[in-house]
Order: sequence, then structure tokens, then C-alpha cells
Amino acid sequence: MTVLSIHNLNVTFATEGGELHALKDVSFEVPERRIVGIVGESGCGKSTLINAILGLLADNGRVSGGEILFQGRDLARLAPREMNALRGPQIATVFQDPMGALNPVISVGRQMTNIQYRSGLSKSEKTERAVAMLRRVRIPDPEAALARFPHQFSGGMKQRIAIAMALMMEPALLIADEPTTALDATLEVATIELLQELQAQIGCSVLFISHHLGVIAELCEDVVVMYAGEVVERGTTRQVFHTPRHPYTERLLDCDPARQSSRTRHLPTIPGEIPDLRDRPPGCVFAPRCRRRAPICDTPPPEEAVQSGHLARCHMVTT
Repeated sequence: MTVLSIHNLNVTFATEGGELHALKDVSFEVPERRIVGIVGESGCGKSTLINAILGLLADNGRVSGGEILFQGRDLARLAPREMNALRGPQIATVFQDPMGALNPVISVGRQMTNIQYRSGLSKSEKTERAVAMLRRVRIPDPEAALARFPHQFSGGMKQRIAIAMALMMEPALLIADEPTTALDATLEVATIELLQELQAQIGCSVLFISHHLGVIAELCEDVVVMYAGEVVERGTTRQVFHTPRHPYTERLLDCDPARQSSRTRHLPTIPGEIPDLRDRPPGCVFAPRCRRRAPICDTPPPEEAVQSGHLARCHMVTT
């Protein structure tokens, strides 16, 4: 069963310089009880994708085409009241900066009971549920933690509290927007292990957004590679990381510092810049930076099947 299914999603923004096509024909699925990673460099459209799913696009942005099907309902066409009813109980989010997600002047306990306002539970039951959730994310002395304020916790503890709040209502889909970026390496590993454990216990699906290839490889079962607002490759994590078939994926993996076998002063980079999304290239969006560019790349590439479940949007996939 598929929890989230996105078909040919297009998102545009009205700007003074013209219409900006932020997402173009984005398609992928998040199956039930699986963790799907979205990876790509800054500006690839990861945040726009999240905001489109959550119905939080800026006033000048709109879904100009396609579908965002969540359990069979098209989120792009729901009324604001219907969308509000889904956020929290059915679709929860963990953001990159826990201090920005938590109210600094309200105690953790009050915030955790306030978000249960649709549960129908009594105040004592909400408190018990909050304590139990803090215990599950391994917050020491969770009863006392309820009375403390966010600034009284370390960065790693704040992120665990944010995860606890997101999973409080046991949603069907958790969207994690680079939740480990602000953490050091040790806490990053601990947070990944915690997410894996909670996902297995609750049985939710996870859409994990990151630019960190190592985190994606460790946590996710499937991966979607994005570039300039397009999905250029998708498949299982093993397929994409071990046999990348799109030139962008290959170059992205080559630039991973963890793959450098010797010390160097200069890390590899991908020459060129992301194109202006107000004036997209007529063919392959990666062609201006691709070392395998050919005349055929000036025409839009199809999404080719490499093997079962592994697809790449490139003319050169079969060559």
C-alpha cells in the first residue's frame, strides 16, 4: 500500500522577473512502513516539495499541475480546513531547527499537551501520554522535563523533543526536514537510530529530506535524487548508491567527502551552477553541467527503467 503518491507535480512562483518553475513533473511514491529519502544540493527543490505537500507554499506560489495523493486524497485540492485536520494527526513534520519549532516561552509539557487538543483526552491523560513519549525518545527524567523550557535542553535533546511531539499522534506520514543537520556526528548517529526505532514501533512512513549522503544511505530504504526541481533518479538506496545511472547522481556521489581515499586540500565539485528556473534549458536540465552531454540532450529526456524499481531521467541510461 502507498501512503503518499506524487504524480507529475509542478509548482510555480510569481516573481518580478517572471514565473519561476520551482518543481517540474515530480513523481515518486512513499510506500507504507518505509523510509524514503530525498537528496540533492541546495536549490534542488526539497523545501518547496515539503511545503507543497503540507499546503504551506508562500502566497506567490501555487501547484500548477499534478497530484499529491495522501491515502487517496489529493492534498493540492483540499480546503484549508481539511488540510488543517490532517496536519498533526495524519501528517507530522520535524524541522531542521528544533529551537525554531519549539516556543521558547512555553514549557515543554504545556506544548506537548496543547498539540493534543484534538485527541479528546483529559488533561491528566495528555500529560501521561507526553511523559510516555519523552521516555520513548530517551529524555532523562521525563516527568521533570515537562516543567522545563526549550532553552534548558541541549540541541540534541531539543531535537528529540521535536521528534516526540511530531510522533505524539502516531501519524501515517512523518516528514523529516534535515533533522540532523545542526547536530554533531555522535548525536547524528543517535538520532538516526532513534528515528529507525520509532518508525518501526509506530509503523509510520517517513519522508526524510537531506543533502547528507551518508545519512540517507544509513537511514533510508528508497531514495529520490532531485536536481533543479526535477527528479533525475529514483530507486532503492542500494540501487542508486551502488549503480547510479544519471550523470548528476554519479557526480554527487563522487563529491562525497567520505568517498575520498586520500587526504586532499581540494574536494571535488560539480562545475557550473544550477540553471535559472525562470528560464529552464529546453532539454535535460543537467545538460549544461554534464560531462557526457550529447546533441540529443537538447531534447527533454524520458524516465528510463534501469531495472525493476530503478529509474533515471537521462538519454544516456541505456548507453
